[in-house]
Amino acid sequence: MEAPVAAAPVPAQPADAKKGGPARNMYHYMGEAWKDLDSVEMKHLMWQRLIDWRKEGSFVRVAKPLRLDKARQLGYKAKTGFVIVRTKVRKGGLRKHRIRKGRRAKRTGILKMTMKKNIQRIAEERAGKHYPNLEVLASYWVGEDGRHKWYEVIMVDVNHPVIRADPQMNWICSSKQGDRAVRGLTPAGKKGRGLVRTRGMGVEKNRPSLRAHNRQGT
Repeated sequence: MEAPVAAAPVPAQPADAKKGGPARNMYHYMGEAWKDLDSVEMKHLMWQRLIDWRKEGSFVRVAKPLRLDKARQLGYKAKTGFVIVRTKVRKGGLRKHRIRKGRRAKRTGILKMTMKKNIQRIAEERAGKHYPNLEVLASYWVGEDGRHKWYEVIMVDVNHPVIRADPQMNWICSSKQGDRAVRGLTPAGKKGRGLVRTRGMGVEKNRPSLRAHNRQGT
């Protein structure tokens, strides 16, 4: 059983807020707390969480999301059929050992050895492979230290009757949504494929995919 972890502190709404301004709900203040990880409360919570998470495995199923505001933005619902999995992956670049045989410096194979996929996409793919009966919806960052990064992956049971009866979520039950993480259909996957930040002129070959244009896209 997972040890209970204290929830992130929610700052109180200032008393001198202007009347008639935009309404602030609980999710707004939860998001503001996660933006300031250097505060005394958040620093202590993250310090204790990382101590506990290091003792766990690479995949841990949790009862509810740690960042409820972020999970709700990505489509999570507190209903049967949704599963939250905390995934641990290594961090760092693909640094290689220097070859001391006959090669010029340009061909030693040390510099510019970077991956096309980011760590978050790797976390989603591994979670989808570990739970083959579930489909990856999205993921978000929850912590990191000097060696690892932790992400909470939102997974959906596409065969559950509650999900199939939900008109807002039964789109994921389609056969076209199979292996979403591997095919780069998650928000992190689309961002890595250049479909979010780059639009319009100059990136015509990014859609529908780089493979469709002989890998000539950016």
